[in-house]
Amino acid sequence: MNARHQQIIQLVNMRGSVTVSELAQLTGVSEVTIRQDLNLLERDHFLRRVHGSALALDSDNVGMRMHTRYELKQALASHAAGLIESGETVFIEGGSSNALLARLLADRADITVVTVSHFIAHLLKDAACDVIVPGGLLQKSSQSMVGPLTRHCIQQIHFHKAFIGVDGWQAETGFTGRNMLRCDVVDAVLAKNAPTWALTDASKFGQIHPYPLSPVYQVKQVITDSSLRAETLRLLEEQEVAVTCVAQP
Repeated sequence: MNARHQQIIQLVNMRGSVTVSELAQLTGVSEVTIRQDLNLLERDHFLRRVHGSALALDSDNVGMRMHTRYELKQALASHAAGLIESGETVFIEGGSSNALLARLLADRADITVVTVSHFIAHLLKDAACDVIVPGGLLQKSSQSMVGPLTRHCIQQIHFHKAFIGVDGWQAETGFTGRNMLRCDVVDAVLAKNAPTWALTDASKFGQIHPYPLSPVYQVKQVITDSSLRAETLRLLEEQEVAVTCVAQP
């Protein structure tokens, strides 16, 4: 995938729909080249083509979102990877930044990764690290395990550190998610009281979604990027959330 393909994916994901002619103008290539690009990207399940335009796929498509703001998310994942020490077991919940973290850990034979994400587990199928996938109900849209059995499995597994994805945060609501069952899994992780980080780019702050994370077990550490607004940083710190802002590439 070249830089133009990544630019196209990012534009389509941000806007939901972009015309071929507009993509040609924004990328500086011909409409013929854009149509060829869109054919390739649709074949690889990064977007959907309709007559004269490209459409974003379902927002739960992790593979697609990994290539949106790729360099930034890679920087976040690299910082997170540096926190994991030899001999540790680390829980990685899901989302595009966490998928990039898992990929960075793949060659580390000295750690164990626990994940409810079948997408992440597939990324690690040839990895040197050991991989544990709890049982439960496979939520096909997100490729993640959810439900009471998954919660029970998490309760029986020890891990030293955990990294979770979030969909939104506001001072009044705290961290929120789009999916109730996935939030329930995150709540089970937070209840373990292992050091846990929300690994997310700054675009999620200021958004709000239907399902708040547990009011009892709070996310106390965040790894995000340096575009986080100063006022948001102040509000997070007032709520005793430790924030690490990684410089944007």
